[in-house]
Amino acid sequence: MDTKVNAVMLKATDYGENDKILTLLTAERGKITAGIKGVKKAGARLKFAAQPFCFAEYVLAGKGGRYTVTGCSECESFYELRTDICKFYAASAAAEAALALTFEGDESAEIFAELVKTLGEMCAGEERGALVNFLTYSLQRAGYAFNPEKCPHCGKTLVGENRLRFDMSTGSFTCADCGDGPGASRATFNVIRKVSGKSYEEDFITADGEKRALRLIREYFSYKTDSSFKALSEYIRLI
Repeated sequence: MDTKVNAVMLKATDYGENDKILTLLTAERGKITAGIKGVKKAGARLKFAAQPFCFAEYVLAGKGGRYTVTGCSECESFYELRTDICKFYAASAAAEAALALTFEGDESAEIFAELVKTLGEMCAGEERGALVNFLTYSLQRAGYAFNPEKCPHCGKTLVGENRLRFDMSTGSFTCADCGDGPGASRATFNVIRKVSGKSYEEDFITADGEKRALRLIREYFSYKTDSSFKALSEYIRLI
């Protein structure tokens, strides 16, 4: 019996001469792996279904616990993300994060909805802030929330401090005297406070601050998931 799912295509892996294996993110079932036949041929009917970031209703035929894509109705291609190299790698970083933080069979409605929203925002405008928002939100949903509050050791208020540290094990910012984690800039701290819904210093919300925040998010993400996060590294290099 065929199964229909609304999904975003996260990853496509070559299989054989003309086929691919797709990893799809769905709201109800988390990640689903499905084969799709003949899509490497010129003019293949379902070629679009294997394109990066394709958001569509996929029709899946199941047999023996395996799925094959037999039909697809596109909702949104997010084509602009494939024509701008910075947007492409930002979107790839979002997809890579979703791939690492979701699981097969688990309900993933929040991350799925946030991913679709983020890809749309990246198409329509500047992608850097949208990526910071998505990564911070996804980490929080996975149980790895940032804690940009007072120093957890001495209780010192950190807003206005120039020298900070970041504790990878707890996701907490600390004062420079108490913590022993890597250094964190005032700009990074304020960007994380902003996306966490906290008060922040407006002067430190800059493009450089967002880039610094992305570096910290990459290290924290890799620490928590044991992932190299290659797409985000490439995006940071480009900007």
